[in-house]
Amino acid sequence: MAEGPLYWTRLEDPDEVRLHTQGRPQSPGDEFRIVDPESGKEVAPGEVGELWCRGPHTIRGYYRADEHNARAFSPDGFYKSGDLVRLHPSGNIVVEGRNKDCINRGGEKISAEEIENHLIAHGSVLNCAVVAMPDAIFGEKCCAFVVPAPGASLTLEGLCEFLIKERKIARFKLPERLETLDALPLTNVGKVNKKALREIIVQLQQAA
Repeated sequence: MAEGPLYWTRLEDPDEVRLHTQGRPQSPGDEFRIVDPESGKEVAPGEVGELWCRGPHTIRGYYRADEHNARAFSPDGFYKSGDLVRLHPSGNIVVEGRNKDCINRGGEKISAEEIENHLIAHGSVLNCAVVAMPDAIFGEKCCAFVVPAPGASLTLEGLCEFLIKERKIARFKLPERLETLDALPLTNVGKVNKKALREIIVQLQQAA
């Protein structure tokens, strides 16, 4: 991030840590917390939460942006990065995604990026994107938009079986709706347009 500290693995870290974590702050003066973004309370070690940071490498605020600063910083000066991370036993962080790219299913936080990384490992999935869809009971559920590989056909049941048996993910993280597309919509800069996908699923729900 441009606003906060640099995170590094160390030369003495074992290969597993250097390959699978994003490290820890460069400066001993840098602090970080991993918190529930709704309550601001620190999560248990190993649980996913939002990365908050404070220290000599973190900005104190945006220029002439008092209203934005009130949202972007905690009262005690921690910058709310928007990154979803978990604490590795080594003390390093592991980035799991972005807060705004998180699905809140009845209080359980699901990283869309995590599920996408599992889905793309399926041989019949050419591309995919996971977004939140409104739900009257749970608030939000996972909807998977998938571009199938040429000649492939996919079912929600088949994908969920793959995610459970091959990727070993928790059942509450499973997509609960599958929509197939010829291509994912893109923004002007070439990123997947998840806002458009969220609008599509709402329209499909309303039309049902």
